[in-house]
Amino acid sequence: MTSAVERRAKELDTIAAVLPVERRDELAELLTDQDVETLRHLVNQGMGDNTLRALTSDLAYLEAWGLAATGRPLPYPAPEALLLKFVAHHLWDPERRAADPDHGMPVEVDNNLRRQGFLKSTGPHAPATVRRRLANWSTLTKWRSLDGAFASPALKSAIRLAVRAVPRTRRRKSAKAVTGDVLAKLLATCATDRLRDLRDRAILMVAFASGGRRRSEIAGLRCEQLTAEPPIGVPDGSPLPSLAIHLGRTKTTTGEQDDVVYLTGRPVEALNAWMAAAKIDKGSVFRGIGRWGTVSRRALDPQSVNAIIKQRAEMAGLEAGDFSAHGLRSGYLTEAANRGVPLPEAMEQSRHRSVQQASSYYNNAARRSGRAARLL
Repeated sequence: MTSAVERRAKELDTIAAVLPVERRDELAELLTDQDVETLRHLVNQGMGDNTLRALTSDLAYLEAWGLAATGRPLPYPAPEALLLKFVAHHLWDPERRAADPDHGMPVEVDNNLRRQGFLKSTGPHAPATVRRRLANWSTLTKWRSLDGAFASPALKSAIRLAVRAVPRTRRRKSAKAVTGDVLAKLLATCATDRLRDLRDRAILMVAFASGGRRRSEIAGLRCEQLTAEPPIGVPDGSPLPSLAIHLGRTKTTTGEQDDVVYLTGRPVEALNAWMAAAKIDKGSVFRGIGRWGTVSRRALDPQSVNAIIKQRAEMAGLEAGDFSAHGLRSGYLTEAANRGVPLPEAMEQSRHRSVQQASSYYNNAARRSGRAARLL
């Protein structure tokens, strides 16, 4: 007779194409039948892949924390006391904890989560992480047609006071931007015609030139999204190859919107060289490469794109920890600012929806080289 855990594992397998589940067996034990049914419903409703992955990750963490802290699965709706306990366990003062071991997350809860791989940080959580997990907890509660205490004054006050007591500087997703000079150093490490170099060179050039595409967009890129465009004529030179990328659903759009970005020149040549060498004419564009040079049929994982950036940075003699895939996104806008490209034109390619966010890169570039920073 099939157990409930085995049944949930099989159900998770049915949505793995949309929701890659690396820890399927663990999730099958942690999540309830209702949790899995909710995920299946969201897949059918067309929730964005990245949003669904993040929600599942938070749901698994919340269930693991609930079991470790109370010995029971998460209750719906959650009482206010449990929400306050969650805040107390994750937003605490390191100095006070040094003097009072009972302050913050209890040792046994900490050890339990750490043993399962859910907890890696040694200090308090980032306020943004706590708020996001509470927001997803609230969303899951509403999907069950229930009300929770997530908007209670006591909870808001607890978060506000905890953040004020232990201020944290918001860290960038990538410590340093991959601007043009940095990109040139990364590309220099991809100088051969080996498959791995051809693939990584295409990833770097396409991700940067297409407006700093997110790692999930690069990993998920498919041949069906690519359309050859007429070459672009240039004075006193050969026409440049041109290519359109139909983005479809992204972090800030819906599948009904046909957002298009364009590649011209070297990035198109790099992409064509990789696809020709790897004999790719349909399906996923960027794929894994086996030990003996065998090209996988499966798409790269988004995290693999991040690993490639860091590996190439290390090969270039740079500090790998300073760079990540998001550095290509911030680097594109920073480089556009440095070269005097108008902000609206750069945003057409990056597909940023927020002028405030996009302009921050321009402002930083202008401030760093401006007169106000050179008074002495």
